[in-house]
Parts: sequence; structure tokens; C-alpha cells
Amino acid sequence: MSHPWMPTSPCGDGCLGGQVPTIGRVRMAFRAVFAASAILLGIPLLLGIAVLRGTARESLVRGWFHVVLRGFGARLRVIGPRRFQETRGRGVLVVSNHVSWLDELAIDAVQPIRLVAKRDIKDWPVLGRIVTGARTVYLDRERLSLLPAAVDELASALRDGAAVGIHAEGTTWCGLASGRYKPALFQSALNAGVPVRPIVLRYRVGDRATTHPAFVGSDTLVDSIRRVLSLRGLIVEVHVLDEIAPGRAANRRELAALAEAQANRLTSTEVEVEPCPGDTHRGTHVPARISSLGA
Repeated sequence: MSHPWMPTSPCGDGCLGGQVPTIGRVRMAFRAVFAASAILLGIPLLLGIAVLRGTARESLVRGWFHVVLRGFGARLRVIGPRRFQETRGRGVLVVSNHVSWLDELAIDAVQPIRLVAKRDIKDWPVLGRIVTGARTVYLDRERLSLLPAAVDELASALRDGAAVGIHAEGTTWCGLASGRYKPALFQSALNAGVPVRPIVLRYRVGDRATTHPAFVGSDTLVDSIRRVLSLRGLIVEVHVLDEIAPGRAANRRELAALAEAQANRLTSTEVEVEPCPGDTHRGTHVPARISSLGA
């Protein structure tokens, strides 16, 4: 039986079509080695996380995520404030869309935060240990009876001044089409009395929005990593939007709707989107040419 907090995305293999610039096999192999080496640097990083505090710890973790992101051939572009917390030491719930496994790398390369992630990420080699060391809150989607406890844990972290991140759609979408924001975890911001910071992740190659980094359909993690490693000129855009102050919403549904509406209001000059002939749903969400969302 389906559950309203366990959404499904219509994005599938057909969303991953289109022509984009790629690199040769030799350069791709070099990238793979560089990315693996950058990830392995996370082992001594765990020691640094344990002994450092404050801005020194944040700088170390942010720098490492930035290096790993570059290892996979992606450049980071931040549009808006360079931090998610408008006031240092005040908790904030960071709410984003969800496209790819690269999302977490990009978010933490801007500002390391406590993320809510699927339980299986904890078992990823090396990276899983580092993500756990960053005090990630894991959510078992098969045991939703634990959801109230997760909300309480998030609210406690927010009261303590942490920046906590959630993927509001609850599952991955292709990045051009998007899903409705699920209200369940927004309750933590209401309970803690802290603002919500919507952010939007977009992936581009040159002047075109692209779905190639999306982790959807029948993809395995290896398939997705190989596709990302092959891209030439990949840019991850992190659009940091205005905070939603406490008190603007009476309940979690209103709060989720405010965050979703703010994300949807992004407009800018249009850019071409690479065609995806197998896409059976995206045309109902976005036109053939879409906004570059602040690029």
C-alpha cells in the first residue's frame, strides 16, 4: 500500500536522452581516479572532523566536498547568499529539490549541514562513513512509524542552532520536471520555531539545462557515476532563495506550499533544453524551452 510520504516520480529512462558534449575515455579514466582519490581523502578527514570545531571544521568539510565535486568533473555555481544560515548560530531548515546523488556534494560544498538521507547511503564505501560523521539523519522509508522520532530529532538539532537539509519532493526527479513538496518534515521547523531556506538545484552543460546527472529510472549508482564522469562542462547551480520566517505559515502544509511556490517563482532568460524523445511526462510540467532559473 502506498503512503503519502513515499512519493513516486514519473521520471524514467526517457528523461536521460539528448546530446551533450562528452570527454574521451582516457580523460574519463583520469577523472575516475581523481574522484576516487578525493573520496579516499575522506578517511583522514574523519579525524579532522573529530578534533576541529566551528569555522575550521566547516571550512575543512566544505573544501573536501568541493574537491570531490570537482573530481567528478562538475563546477559549482552559487546564485544568492553564500551561506544557508542568515544568522550564524540560529537553526534553519534547508529545503531543496532532489535530482542526483551529486546534490549532497553540491549542498555541502556551499555550507556543510546535517542532511536527512535514505538509510542505504549509510552503507556506501567511505563516503557513507563521512556522511554519517557529518551527523546525517537517516530515514528508513520502509519503517514510517519512525517518522515522528525523526521529526523530533530534526527539531532538536534546529533548536541547537544547526542547519538541517531535506529533499522536499521525497524522491529524485529529472531536474526539469519536479514534484510536489511533502509536508511531513516541515513540522520540525514549526516545532523548533526556525526559518525555512528554500534552495533549488539545477544542472547545466554550457547554455543548456541537462537531465544527464539525474538518478532516475533503471539507473544503478555505477551507471549514473559513469554518465556524470563522461560529461564535458557540467555545472551544478545552487540557487539560494529568501528565508521563510517563522510565523508565516499556520501548519506544515502551508509551510511546504510556501517553499514550493518560492522555488517555482524563479524566472530568468530562457535557455535551450536538450531533447529527450523518450520522455513521456515532462511536456506537461515544462515547455520545450525553460527558464535558466537565475543563471
